[in-house]
Amino acid sequence: MAEMKKIATRDSYGKALAALGEEFDNLVVLDADLAGATKTAVFQKAFPQRHFDCGIAESNMMSVAAGLAATGLVPFASSFAMFAAGRAFEQVRNSIGYPHLNVKIGATHGGISVGEDGASHQCCEDFALMRSIPGMVVMSPADDVEARAMVRAAYLHEGPVYMRFGRSGIPVFHDESYQFQIGKGEIVRDGKDVAVIANGLMVWEAITAAEALREFGIDAMVINMATVKPLDEELVLEAAKKCGKVITAEEHSVIGGLGEAVAGVLGEKLPTPMRRIGVQDVFGQSGPAAEVLKYYGLTADNIVKVAREFCGK
Repeated sequence: MAEMKKIATRDSYGKALAALGEEFDNLVVLDADLAGATKTAVFQKAFPQRHFDCGIAESNMMSVAAGLAATGLVPFASSFAMFAAGRAFEQVRNSIGYPHLNVKIGATHGGISVGEDGASHQCCEDFALMRSIPGMVVMSPADDVEARAMVRAAYLHEGPVYMRFGRSGIPVFHDESYQFQIGKGEIVRDGKDVAVIANGLMVWEAITAAEALREFGIDAMVINMATVKPLDEELVLEAAKKCGKVITAEEHSVIGGLGEAVAGVLGEKLPTPMRRIGVQDVFGQSGPAAEVLKYYGLTADNIVKVAREFCGK
């Protein structure tokens, strides 16, 4: 497979904010002393009067974002996923979710691919936390093109949105014609033996795995499920009916994330054998991102292994 350009989706987030800032003067950006890391510095440079550094006080930042939204502005509150979803959970729930305010949360450095920062910063619980808030949209893009389109869709959506972006560069496989829609999944590769439903950096791993599975006579469908909530239930059921077996793959705990969302739909509407690939109820550990992902089985090789065992090949 030819070498592909790699871009970290946190870079995509910064670029998208700056582009949207040119179009919409009611868009403001908040950060918690991490503008360089979250890439909101790109917006800050272009629109210094519309960028607010709230300091290392993420909970307060969410309350400020709620206040700005109440005045008619559209704030994008930005920090690491561990702080945006974890430290500030109460404020996100009570000040943003409960009044259903039009706040967008840009959470970078999500998952264990934060690598050397270790378990304290490797947030693998954010989907679970944000899914539990009524009315909250929860999303994680698979590449640069989808990330930028997702930020635009979040701005246009009325209501609270949580977006998770990554630190590491990942292959860009969409072209600029790609149309992103909140709540809609995407069949990246069709197949009939097993459906692999993934999001974030695991989508490219699933695509790579599907190519490898051909050698073993397994025709795998790959679905990019960028929106964890609301889930594209119709596509999940369609894939389950066609393939009869489902694997979910996510850079998140197997508890409370994409896998459980898919299992919930299938359990109620179409019981289907499935496997969940993700972080298995453990904390992460420090190390180079690629090595950490390999250690926890978040790779194409592990998807191949699980699919072969699942399909008996």
